[in-house]
Amino acid sequence: MVTYIHEVAAWPEFRWNEQRLAEKLYSVHHRQGRLIGRMEALGFKLRAEATLETLTVDVINSSEIEGEVLDKNQVRSSIARRLGMDTGALTPADRNVDGVVEMMLDATQKFAEPLTVERLFDWHAALFPTGRSGMKKIKVGAWRDDKTGPMQVVSGPIGRDRVHYQAPAADRLNTEMKAFLEWFNKAGDPAALVLKAGVAHLWFVTIHPFDDGNGRIARAIADLTLARSEKSAQRFYSMSAQIREERNAYYDILKTTQKGDLDITPWLPRRPPELPHLWPLQIPPPPECEVAA
Repeated sequence: MVTYIHEVAAWPEFRWNEQRLAEKLYSVHHRQGRLIGRMEALGFKLRAEATLETLTVDVINSSEIEGEVLDKNQVRSSIARRLGMDTGALTPADRNVDGVVEMMLDATQKFAEPLTVERLFDWHAALFPTGRSGMKKIKVGAWRDDKTGPMQVVSGPIGRDRVHYQAPAADRLNTEMKAFLEWFNKAGDPAALVLKAGVAHLWFVTIHPFDDGNGRIARAIADLTLARSEKSAQRFYSMSAQIREERNAYYDILKTTQKGDLDITPWLPRRPPELPHLWPLQIPPPPECEVAA
């Protein structure tokens, strides 16, 4: 009996209803264009500050989704130092903060570079510099091996835990990740990259190839794809901040999709959204850069 989406015979041949998504995707592209136009009118200094603030919010919220609280000043300082920005006295950052920042900057600042096994391993090693997740020793910079049992997403106390999802067995990972990376790196319609970000996020987190950090890496892959869609390393909104705000709804639709068939239309944009978590500029856009809705 099929329990999870990766057990469906046609996996991973995802499908979706283009008619149902067309208007919503148009809305996303329209809002992206409006935002970028406004930000370009504000000048280099304010754009750089907006990018710094957005990346700080993104790193903090991506970690908070996983229950890890990072120091905002450390995150901001680490990003500013790597972007070569003068923000006054910089707060020293510990290696865990630096690792998350390095992964996010590699994803967004080098968005045009191919996504490879080695790059993913580097991201994973940056997330877990001590080789441990909390008190638990994990396999770092390599695919999981399932020596302690199948990779499961569970909740509840030991003995009464509830399995929400079970990932593909470890012996499938080389094949699964090869298929994912070949698809991800294949050139396609630039207008479809927003949609590709959603598919990539779901596909990667469903494979769940690492012992830990899969959610953060999936969100970094989505951010990389969104940067490609805008052809810009400057980030003015945070996907992770929006997921953090709607975390329960996010996990509900993820769980439903991973237990469904290969029609993932409900996982993709369900309504014409505002761009997620726009950076709150203190200076409003000048009137001449307004675009009619």
